[in-house]
Amino acid sequence: MTDIFNYTYHSKWAFWLFLSIPILIAIYRYYNRKKIDNVTLPTTEFIKPNSWLKFLKPIFFSLKLMALSLFIVALARPQIHKNSDKIIQHEVEGIDIIIALDISNSMLATDFQPNRLEASKKVGIEFIKQRKNDRIGLVVYGSEAFTQCPLTTDYNMVIELFNNVKNGTVEGGTAIGYGLATAINRLKESDTKSKVIILLSDGENTHGNMHPITAAQIAKELDIRVYTIGVGSNSGGVKMPVAISPMGGYIYDFVEVRIDEKTLTEIAEITGGQYRRATNQEKLQEIYNEIDALEKQKLNTIELIVDLPEMAHLFIYAGLILLAIEMILSKFLFKGLSF
Repeated sequence: MTDIFNYTYHSKWAFWLFLSIPILIAIYRYYNRKKIDNVTLPTTEFIKPNSWLKFLKPIFFSLKLMALSLFIVALARPQIHKNSDKIIQHEVEGIDIIIALDISNSMLATDFQPNRLEASKKVGIEFIKQRKNDRIGLVVYGSEAFTQCPLTTDYNMVIELFNNVKNGTVEGGTAIGYGLATAINRLKESDTKSKVIILLSDGENTHGNMHPITAAQIAKELDIRVYTIGVGSNSGGVKMPVAISPMGGYIYDFVEVRIDEKTLTEIAEITGGQYRRATNQEKLQEIYNEIDALEKQKLNTIELIVDLPEMAHLFIYAGLILLAIEMILSKFLFKGLSF
């Protein structure tokens, strides 16, 4: 916006229309010069005492140009800039949420369809689609952990990055402590009153120097609640890929995968969260719905409300008055002398 003469103009592009005024003046002068050249005066009998009034014709045209100028200014939406901007405070519900997703080899087990990893991705994406004021981030972990997506309200980007998660991005193994610590690191600078980690795992902590309980203690100090989810059926052995076939694809076998429910439960209890076991995709969806039903903490946000009264109507009125004056002068006082 541009400030001119104590006004703020919302649509400053309208001022480009002033370039049309010199063009209109040139057309006006050309038209009148052509009319004068075509006039023949064989005698002086047509010269009347009031012929000097013809010199007033440019005044009518000038009034029209002035009215046009006022309409252009009105189109630019002039607003009075006052030192009375209002800052108001209102409350918006929202949570900062990091989803920490296990992508170890056991997440390819087929007790979920098509496997644990793809089912977890599908349910997680549906959870993200329901967000409104929350910031969402994504951490993936196997033997190592990394941030797939930092905290953001750009849910389309989170969903795209969620879809791109694949097994094999990191080496096999399950480093629950690393996954939790990486998620904590994404939340430690957050000033949101409610900070939550949803940690999914289908195995035991087998890698990394960060013990999951130590990471949970850090989360507690930072006031981060951790909701843990054990992903896997209650049966002992599950069908999962154990090798790559020479013909392409995987060779599957039944393998016993044990979920360290004791550690996952302790993590949740330390941080004030809850542990849930998802034995199928429907149960996993229910667990996400439970988390979604948590009472959201209210966040204070600052909104700047700028008090800028619209003044375009004054310029429109002034332009109409000028056109009315031009019409009265040309049609009544100086009939026949208008442009």
